This record gives sequence, structure tokens and C-alpha cells, in this order.
Amino acid sequence: MGEPAPEVRGTTLDGSTFDLASLRGRPVIVNFWASWCIPCREEFPLLADRLAAHAGDGFAIVGVTFRDDPGAAQAFVEAMGASWPTVVDPDGAIATRYGVVAPPMTFFIARDGVIRSRQVGQLTGEDFDRQYSAIVGGE
Repeated sequence: MGEPAPEVRGTTLDGSTFDLASLRGRPVIVNFWASWCIPCREEFPLLADRLAAHAGDGFAIVGVTFRDDPGAAQAFVEAMGASWPTVVDPDGAIATRYGVVAPPMTFFIARDGVIRSRQVGQLTGEDFDRQYSAIVGGE
């Protein structure tokens, strides 16, 4: 917490290139998840809801797969209707930089690129709202 977010750079599930640095100036969450993770399945609708609710803030979500098969992850994203980019982390390097040992784990990054909060485990609406206010409010 209080440090610049480690880089998230790579190829997304749809084959695009992605670099977290391109979102500097926007409130962002980086969400580590896997298609086999039941709490991840349960929190995806909340993420989609909050993304729509905070669109006016420039809010962005970035997913990062955690020890997952890209085909299974792509099917999961399609089934859940997730519209945000998900970076494939085949060797676990991104997860290692963030200290992730199990999904879901979510990092709340302020407009200045600094991690303000972290959620270990599934987000609830209350968790999200409290931590989101830390990346848009008290900067």
C-alpha cells in the first residue's frame, strides 16, 4: 500500500496488447481471478455493476488470470459478460509482483498510479464502495 502499482503488461485473452501505464490518470482496479475460482464467479457481476456505475469517473477494471487455462478463462469471460481487458499471466510473473497467492485478489489504484487498498478474497458491495472511495476521494 502507498507504493506505485507494479507493471501489468502483456497479451489479453482477445490477443490485444495491454499496459497498465496506459490507464494512468484514471481510478483502476487490478483483479486477479481464475475460471475455476467460485468466489471469482460470484464477484464478477458486482465488478460489472460497479464499472457501469462509475463510468463517469473514468473507472477502469483490469483482470489478470491466475494459474488458469486461457481457453477456460476466455469461456468464463464470455459467460460472465465481462467487458474489461484480462491479461494472461502464463508464468505467474504479474501475480508474483503483486504478491498474489490465491484468487480473487483485487488492488485499488488511484489516478496517480499508487495502490491505496487491497482486497484479499471476494469483494462485497460494501468492500468495493469503501475501497473505491479511497482511490477517487482523498487524493
